[in-house]
Amino acid sequence: MSEHHVVVVGGGFGGLQLVNGLKGAGVKITLVDRRNHHLFQPLLYQVATTILSTSEIAWPIRRLYADRPDVTVLLGEVTDVDSGAKTVSLRNGMTLGYDTLVLATGATHAYFGHDEWEPVAPGLKTLEDATTIRRRVLLAFEKAEMEVSPAVRDALLTFTIVGAGPTGVELAGIIAELAHFTLPDEFRNIDTRKTRVVLVEAGPRVLPTFAEELSAYAQKALEKLGVEVLLGKPVTECGADGVQIGETFVPSRTIVWAAGVTASPAARWLNVPADRAGRVVVEQDLSAPGLPDVFVIGDTASVMREDGKPVPGIAPAAKQQGGYVAKVIRARLSGKPAPAPFKYWHQGSLATIGKSAAIIDFGRIKLKGWIAWWIWGLAHIYFLIGTRSRFSVAWNWLWIYLSGQHSARLITQRETMREEG
Repeated sequence: MSEHHVVVVGGGFGGLQLVNGLKGAGVKITLVDRRNHHLFQPLLYQVATTILSTSEIAWPIRRLYADRPDVTVLLGEVTDVDSGAKTVSLRNGMTLGYDTLVLATGATHAYFGHDEWEPVAPGLKTLEDATTIRRRVLLAFEKAEMEVSPAVRDALLTFTIVGAGPTGVELAGIIAELAHFTLPDEFRNIDTRKTRVVLVEAGPRVLPTFAEELSAYAQKALEKLGVEVLLGKPVTECGADGVQIGETFVPSRTIVWAAGVTASPAARWLNVPADRAGRVVVEQDLSAPGLPDVFVIGDTASVMREDGKPVPGIAPAAKQQGGYVAKVIRARLSGKPAPAPFKYWHQGSLATIGKSAAIIDFGRIKLKGWIAWWIWGLAHIYFLIGTRSRFSVAWNWLWIYLSGQHSARLITQRETMREEG
């Protein structure tokens, strides 16, 4: 008999945890991803806000599995799955047969029916997104330095973040610190301390998944940094000149979208039920309905907890799901009983507000302030891949904490959108 072939689509947290969990299982693994690197997405916003460089939070997937002859890595994009023939089609025309398929294809930005906003309001899911946002933020200050029109200058110095989840809050806090504390001495024609950072949330509070007391603390910390927090006001229009928020138009030349996500097309590929965000509604063992040889994990899967709440789309959840599916596959191949249904263990929610404040919600235990910030930092450094990355990130954070200077402020690519004005 030929080796059991496991095809894994997606080199994120879930996909890599699954591949790691199958080490020594006697299977042949093919890992397919649209990019050649694994991205530590929780720190992506720090690339977008000039704190970290791209190489500090991303690692070549091939390098990670150089010593695993059972793993073949392919740079490619999946376009369809034929569950009957048990094949996966790639955009380049290649077809892969599988015995077991694991889809860990993640999610992308959701504009709630307004995809035309994406060019002026990029989201933050990839390194390309992060460098685009960083470039626009830095160029806004450069353009403002040379702008003679006060109205245009004010619009250039107004940064709008749509969505007050962890990504939106973290972006707003660091952009405010960059403008108010890092840059003032470097410009002659503008006062960067007059920069407006506007955080917009359609709901009643920031960080709605956290406890109310932590949410309230986060809002106060943001406002202390100079961030304008607008709650209960949905964005109805995004354009090159600004944002329409309820009845108010805010002139703003830099807009970042952090308001929602939508899953990859996995449900459509498999022709199975999906939730409102497009995530596959999986079985208790994380397999797709009616397809026991196809598993869906991470942001692509809709998984319910015992209390009826959905499992959050965060890195620890994806890693737990990847590890669980590896155990299921091992049990099937060895003829052992299947593991108990997947059970998510919530390890806590974390978010930072600037360089010295954070909130952590462990359920019964809730922390805020500088103690939470240090715990947040240690946790993220621990989960980075490789000693070099851990040392580099730790050094950058220490340098910023002591000096207030951001190290990754190079504009290295030509801005391709909204060159004029």
